[in-house]
Amino acid sequence: MLTKTLRELRDNESLEGVFLATGKQVRSNKNGQPYLQVDLCDRSGPMTARLWNCDEKRSRAFEDGDFVRAKARAQLFQGAMQLILTDIDKAVDGSFNPADFLPRTEKDVSRLLERLRALLRSMDSHHLRGLGEAFLMDSDLIEGFSQAPAGIRQHHAYIGGLLEHVVNMMEVADRVVPLYPGLNRDLLLCGCLLHDMGKVRELSYQASFSYTDEGQLIGHISLGAIMLEGLLTKTAELTGEPFPCELKLRLHHLIASHHGTLEFGSPKVPMTPEAQALHLIDMLDSKMHQFQREIRAHQADPGAWTPFDNSLGRKFFKGHPVPKT
Repeated sequence: MLTKTLRELRDNESLEGVFLATGKQVRSNKNGQPYLQVDLCDRSGPMTARLWNCDEKRSRAFEDGDFVRAKARAQLFQGAMQLILTDIDKAVDGSFNPADFLPRTEKDVSRLLERLRALLRSMDSHHLRGLGEAFLMDSDLIEGFSQAPAGIRQHHAYIGGLLEHVVNMMEVADRVVPLYPGLNRDLLLCGCLLHDMGKVRELSYQASFSYTDEGQLIGHISLGAIMLEGLLTKTAELTGEPFPCELKLRLHHLIASHHGTLEFGSPKVPMTPEAQALHLIDMLDSKMHQFQREIRAHQADPGAWTPFDNSLGRKFFKGHPVPKT
């Protein structure tokens, strides 16, 4: 039976266990014979698995997103570990806990929340500090914000990933602001907080990572703008003053422009210093996470390079091992 996580497997090791199945496809090999390809997931992440000579009965034994019981052998192929299946079928309900299969942040969520509170309460603007308090007082929002991933597959794709991503960005922003006196620290910190807030509703993260209906139909940028309006109403109640119109516009612009370019999904390009800084900090944290994740995931593999990463369009240099003396 499986005792290691998928990422701990070594070449030619056998395994049997329950996994989350995603990305199910029936393909044909060069001889036209059908085979099954599916990503099996445990808390360490996904690994591609293939079942050769797959008949129709086997291919219909489970659906994409089901939990499956699988038997397989690990195989190192072209520098990447994959699984060669010998058996796969839908797992019996009640024999597993779905939450056990979702990857989680390695950081302490309570410490991340503590740092988030400290940064929000350090702002000078009483309107933006009030906005931070309105956010922190919303227990449902805080719970979702602490649980949600920052993405499905690309970056910080694990429970607590959104909170980790946001706190990382706020830490970077706090260090960058002194170098650029024209930047408004409070606005930039709020932009880091709010830019991906809509992912709490865009993504589903109870049994697996997927998109909700409103996530598919509306998206996290528009959802974030809707959620911001609710927070601004609460802020006005807390401060006893109307929220300034221009400040409200600047906050909405931060959410609307944080992807940086129209082709990447931003309704607007950055048009304020804080919006441009927010976009660059967002890119820095997400890309550095992807780079480090790939190198870490393949650190134990032989060779100085990782396998080619299709999403990033490159492979990564790990370096040559230092010879033992």
